[in-house]
Amino acid sequence: MPGTGVRTASNIPLGIGGDIANFKSAAHLAAYAGIAPATGQSGTSIKGERPSRRGNKRLRNALWQSLFVASAKHPPSIAYYKRKREQGKHHNAAVICLARRRCDVIYSMLKNGVLYQEPALVA
Repeated sequence: MPGTGVRTASNIPLGIGGDIANFKSAAHLAAYAGIAPATGQSGTSIKGERPSRRGNKRLRNALWQSLFVASAKHPPSIAYYKRKREQGKHHNAAVICLARRRCDVIYSMLKNGVLYQEPALVA
């Protein structure tokens, strides 16, 4: 996967625990990694969505490292980030959206046992 080097790629299965079957869905993996949104609430006060500080630190760091390389060098990732910014999202929210998208792709790759394939460009 673009933006994922040997060291980062080895940290992802270690962070997952070696078996993707432990996760029911990509959303479950994102929550485990700590990049799924969490609602902040205290008593009757409900605050907006924000990234969770919980989760597996090794997996989250591996996703962040691959994300930042991809956001600078991988044209589809750059286009996705720009699209989120044009939708009115702040930088941090756009970065989290990109991290979640990459987490979904990693889940799919591990679940189906396939290598990353660059999406076909639609003209």
